[in-house]
Amino acid sequence: MNWLARKCVLLMLLFPLIGSANTTVTWQATEGAADYTTRLNQVSPGAFFASDNHVLIMSTGVDVTVPQQAEPSVFVEAVEQGHHPLLVRWFDASSQSWQQKVSQLSHHLLDSGVVSHPSGVIVMGGHDGNTASTLAYLLHWQAASKTLVKYDLPDLPVDIASPAAAIIDNKIYVYAAEQAHSGYFFRLDISELAFETDSRSVPLSSTSLHWESLPIAGFPKGAAVKLVSQNDGFGTKIYAIAQDWNSSAELATHMWIFDPQAMLWSELDNNGANSDDLTSRLNSLVQLGQSHILALMDSGEIKSYNVITGKWVEYLTYSSDLAFTRNEHRITGLVGTDLDGQLFVLADLNLTPGAPLQILRLNLETEKVDFGWINMSVLVVYLVLVVFVGVFFAWRNHNTDDYFRGGQSIPWWAAACSIYATMLSSLTYVALPAIVYQTNWILLIGIWMIIVVAPVGIYIAIPFFRQIDATSAYEYLSKRFNMGVRLFASALFTLFHIGRMGIVMALTALALSAVTPLTAAESVMLMGVLCLLYCTIGGIEAVIWTDTIQTFVLLIGAVICFVTIISGIDGGFSAYIDIGLSADKFKLVDADFSLNSITTLSLWVIVVGGIGQNLTSYTADQAIVQRYMVTSDIKAAKKSIWANALIAGPASLLFFAIGTGLYAFYYTHPEKLDPLMKIDQIFPAFIATELPVGLAGLIVAGIFAAAQSTVSTSMNSISSTLVTDFIRPFDLIKTEKGYMSAARWITFIMGALGTTAGLIFIDPEIRSLMEAYFKVIGMFMGALGGLFVLGVLTKKAHATGAMVGILSGVVIMVWAWESGWANGYLYATIGICSSFIIGYVVSMLVPGTNKNIEGLTLYTMKLSANENH
Repeated sequence: MNWLARKCVLLMLLFPLIGSANTTVTWQATEGAADYTTRLNQVSPGAFFASDNHVLIMSTGVDVTVPQQAEPSVFVEAVEQGHHPLLVRWFDASSQSWQQKVSQLSHHLLDSGVVSHPSGVIVMGGHDGNTASTLAYLLHWQAASKTLVKYDLPDLPVDIASPAAAIIDNKIYVYAAEQAHSGYFFRLDISELAFETDSRSVPLSSTSLHWESLPIAGFPKGAAVKLVSQNDGFGTKIYAIAQDWNSSAELATHMWIFDPQAMLWSELDNNGANSDDLTSRLNSLVQLGQSHILALMDSGEIKSYNVITGKWVEYLTYSSDLAFTRNEHRITGLVGTDLDGQLFVLADLNLTPGAPLQILRLNLETEKVDFGWINMSVLVVYLVLVVFVGVFFAWRNHNTDDYFRGGQSIPWWAAACSIYATMLSSLTYVALPAIVYQTNWILLIGIWMIIVVAPVGIYIAIPFFRQIDATSAYEYLSKRFNMGVRLFASALFTLFHIGRMGIVMALTALALSAVTPLTAAESVMLMGVLCLLYCTIGGIEAVIWTDTIQTFVLLIGAVICFVTIISGIDGGFSAYIDIGLSADKFKLVDADFSLNSITTLSLWVIVVGGIGQNLTSYTADQAIVQRYMVTSDIKAAKKSIWANALIAGPASLLFFAIGTGLYAFYYTHPEKLDPLMKIDQIFPAFIATELPVGLAGLIVAGIFAAAQSTVSTSMNSISSTLVTDFIRPFDLIKTEKGYMSAARWITFIMGALGTTAGLIFIDPEIRSLMEAYFKVIGMFMGALGGLFVLGVLTKKAHATGAMVGILSGVVIMVWAWESGWANGYLYATIGICSSFIIGYVVSMLVPGTNKNIEGLTLYTMKLSANENH
C-alpha cells in the first residue's frame, strides 16, 4: 500500500494542470488527396456529403462532366453511361491510408435533405434541375462486406426541391419554405423500424408509417432554411435559420425554435440570430457538443451558437498547407462524422470551372493555459493529507465496532459534516451548478425538503436504530420481518451504492479531464486508488474526519468561486441579477398541476419527489443510518441531523447562485466557453481558467473532496452491511481478527467495483449525471424506503407481504424508467408508495407468520424512544 501511495503522488506531480480557453478552427487537407475526388470534377454543387459507420458517403448529382484527360476508371465509365454512383470513402487503420469505393447505388438529385441516424444516412427529397422529388430512403454501410445498402422509407407527402432536415431520437423533421407555398413541415417516426446489417434483410414493414404534418414557422416564402437539433437544458429542440434577400438587396436572417413537446414555434430575439450575426450565406448547421450549434458559411466563416446563453461567437480560422484565404473559396457541403468525432467539409478551393473539389478536415482546438506548479502543489498536499488521515486511524481499529462505528466516539458536529458530505456534496459541487446554468432554480425547493424530513430522522429513525444497537440498517428488517427480507434489502442497497460510486467518480473524472491532461478514464482510476488507500485502511473514523475536512474545503471554495464569478461579470452583482431575471433563471416554481405534469418538474413533483428522496436517505440508507450509531449517545446523534439540515439549506442556495452566475458570466463572455465541453464540466472549466493562482488548486481539491466524501462512505457502508448481514449472522468467520480482515477486503473489492461503474458512467450521451443519479436512487432506494415505512407504520405487515412489496416496487420502477411515464425526480417516491401499498395489501390478503413486534413499530416504540432521551 505504501509503495502504491508513493506512485500515485509521483504520478500527480508529473501531470501539469491545464485549462481550456478560446476556440480556434484549423483546416487541413485529408490524407490521400490525389484520388477520384481531386482528379475529377465529379461532384455537382448541391450533392450531399454525409457519414455512417466510420465512412464518408458522397453523391455526385447531375451535370457531371469528366475531363477528356481523365484516366479510365469504374467511376468514369459509370458517369459516361449516365449513372450517378455514390462514393464511399474510409480510413483504413491497417494501412494508415484512405480507401475509396464506387457503390452500385446512385443518387441523381441535388439539394436533398440529409440527416444521420444510428442505423445510417437518411436522404429525402431534392431535384434534378427541373423536377422536385418525394424520395426518402436510408443508406447503411456494412463494414464487413464493404457494401452500401439502401432501405426505402415512405415518400414525402409533397415534392420538395430543397428540404431542410433534422432528427431527434427516432423522429425525422423536414422543413421547406417553397416559393409557391407558405411552407411545409413534416415529421416521420421510424422508431418501429429495425435495420439489419445483413445485405439481404429489409426493414420491418413501413406500411404503417406516415409523415405527420406539423405547424410551420413564419419564414418568408422561398427562404433558404437550415435545421439542426440541440438540447437547451429543458429538452431537445429544433433550431431553424432562414435567409432571404430583402427589399434593400440585403441578406436577412431569421432564427426560430420548435418545441416538439409543445408543438410550437417561437422566434428568437436579438440575442439569437440577426443581421449582425450572420451576414453571409449559410451553408450548413451541425450539432456541436451538448449545447452548441456550428454554423458554416459558403464564404468559409465559422460561427457557433450556444442554445443556453443565446450567444453567437465567430471562431478564428487557420489553414494548414492550403492555398486559400477567407472569402476566396466556396464550401459546398459540411458533414459531422463519427471518424474520431471529426468534421469533414467538401470545398471548392479554386473557384475555377472544371476544377476538382477538396475534402477538408475541420479541427476545433482550444487554447491551453498552464495551471502552474503552485496550484498543483496545493492539490497534491491535500491528497497526501487525506491518505495520511486514513493511515493515522488505521492504528485505532481493533475490532469491527471500531471499523464500522468508530467506537461510538465521534463528536456530533463531525457526524453532521459527514452526513452533509454523504447526502449532498458529491453531486452538489459539480452537477448542481451545471443543471442550474442551463435551467433555473426549480430544484431548490426539492433539496430543501431535507429540512422538512429531518424530524423523521430525529424522532423516529434514530430511536429505532439506537434501540436495536444496529451496525447495519437492515438488522431491523430481520427483527421485523425475516432474514430473507433483510438479505434482499441489503443486496439492493449494495447495488445502489455501487451505482452511486460510479456516478460520483464519473462526475469528478469529467471535471478533472477538463482541467488536466488526464482522460476521464484515467481520472476515475486515480480517484479509485486514492479512496481505496485511506478508506480500506482507516475505516469509518477516517471517512468521517476526511468528510469533515472536505466539507470545509467544499464550502470555502464555493464562496471563493461565487465571488470570482460576480467580479468577472461586466456590471458585477447588479448585472448578475438583471441577466438572471431577464432569462428567468431565478424561477422557483412551475405551477403546473395538469395530468401531464407528472413528467415535468412541476411544483408538486419537486415537493413530493424531494420528500421521497430524503425519506429514503434518513430511513433506509445505511450510509446515513451508520452515522446515527457513531456518536456517544442519542442526543448527540439528533444534534448531528439538525446541524446537517441547517448546513444543507444555505449551502444548496450557494450552489444554485453559482449555477446562475456561470450563466451570467458566459452570457457576457461567450467567447470563453469551450463548445466541445460537456455540460457537467462547465464549473471545473471556469475554475481552471478564471481563478487566481493558488485558489484554483484549492477548488480542484474541493472537487476531489466532493467525490471522495461520498465514495469512501459508500465503500465503508457496503462493507458494514455485507459483513453484518451476510457473514456474521451465519457465523462464517470464527474470530474478530478474521472479521476485521474480511471488512477490509470487502471495502477494497467494493471500491474496485465502484471504480468499474465509474468507467461505465463516463458516457458522452449522458447529458447530466445528476439526472442519472435521481433515476438510480429511485430504482434501488425507493423500494427500500417503502419497506421501512411498511414495517414502522403497520402492525399487520409480515414477511411475505414485505418481500412481494419490495419486488413489486422494483418492477414498477423499472417500468417507469423504461416507459418514461413519470419524471425521474419522482422515482424514489413512486418506489416508496408502491412498495408500501402492495406490501400492505398482500399482508392483509395472504396469511403470514406472526412475530413479536414489540418495540419494532411506531406504536410500540414510543415508550422505548422516550426512555432513550
